[in-house]
Amino acid sequence: MPEFLTLLPPDEARALLLSHLSAPKADSELIDTIHALGRVTAQDILAPHPLPEFPRSTVDGYAVRARDTFGAADSLPAYLNLIGEVPMGGEPSFELNAGQCALIHTGGMLPDGAEAVVMLEQTQSARPNEIEIMRAVAEGENVIRVGEDVAQGQTVIRRGVRLRPAEIGGLMALGIVQLQVVKKIRVGLISSGDEVVEPSQQPHRGQVRDVNAYTLAALVTKFGGEAVMYGIVPDDIRALKETAARALSECDVVIITAGSSASTRDMTAEAIASLGKPGVLVHGINTRPGKPTILGACAGKAVIGLPGNPVSALVNGYLFVAPVIEKLLGLPLDASTGSAPRPSVMARLTVNIPSQAGREDWIPVKLLPSPTGREAGGEGEWLAEPIFGKSNLIFTLAAAHGLLRIPPDATGVSAGEAAEIMLL
Repeated sequence: MPEFLTLLPPDEARALLLSHLSAPKADSELIDTIHALGRVTAQDILAPHPLPEFPRSTVDGYAVRARDTFGAADSLPAYLNLIGEVPMGGEPSFELNAGQCALIHTGGMLPDGAEAVVMLEQTQSARPNEIEIMRAVAEGENVIRVGEDVAQGQTVIRRGVRLRPAEIGGLMALGIVQLQVVKKIRVGLISSGDEVVEPSQQPHRGQVRDVNAYTLAALVTKFGGEAVMYGIVPDDIRALKETAARALSECDVVIITAGSSASTRDMTAEAIASLGKPGVLVHGINTRPGKPTILGACAGKAVIGLPGNPVSALVNGYLFVAPVIEKLLGLPLDASTGSAPRPSVMARLTVNIPSQAGREDWIPVKLLPSPTGREAGGEGEWLAEPIFGKSNLIFTLAAAHGLLRIPPDATGVSAGEAAEIMLL
């Protein structure tokens, strides 16, 4: 077994773990599109028809033949005969000929013969059934053509895409009300320690309620997994091995919290080693918080031992658990970070933050609006105020909007310096 606390850099440790995992999950299920937000597509989705299916106006105005407006201006307007109004939600019953126009509303279907739409504010009524056009329009102006958004048969969403509100709307526009998505990644969560009790219990002196299983369950859900709770295991190596083996047989990933420090009572590494080859890959990450993190792979499945301190467990959940779920879902991962893109903002630090060279630090920060607004160069719209606290204080992290990464080659960040904040 590797010696404890070899302290690999986080990126190197994550890459090592991901390299030992099985291929992305192939199992899929058919679900209603309305419930597909955040799910990952299991196959390419093709457009069954063009979108839009008919030419539509993008403004309120008059449908015209473009050539009938050429040369029109305030001082020399064109005059067109008004022959009707396009019904909303219906097909026009008439066709435009030379010198004619029709009233049309946003989203209305262009009548045959029409090539463009003149905006209402660029026209006025001259005489009954005659419209004054005070601006020329080009063919296709203020119009969405057939298939301009999507052509029939076009791949609109590729396999391995996490669905956002825009994709949900696009699928509904195409009448795709059901689709195949990758089944959720089952993540088994095991809490260990004689001092840990369920949140519903009243702890005795010396006991603490289980926080980690529930923060990590929420994180697993957020990133597309299904949390499977295996409860609290006492400080008994046989019980931990049995529970971990059952979780590994039933889940795609297993997480064990606590039991990962240098104490002789800690059994996580021994339990992981008993589950299969290669076993423990990394025993110690050169980061703060969360140095005593254990990364293992057993029969192609990730088994991760996280520290018992709630802040450490959750921060390292973002660093290691989330990328594992993303890989198993088939999401494209950045080669340098080993994870999918994370939402972030640039902010300027309110105080100096020291750091130890050679160690990667993650600092919880609260974001405050900058009193001077956006700074020169497009950065600094926000101020980042560090929240200092020990790694067993969960509300330190609950009060934060994001995490500031201080890379290992830096000795800190100076007040006023712009930095990227990963949003929680």
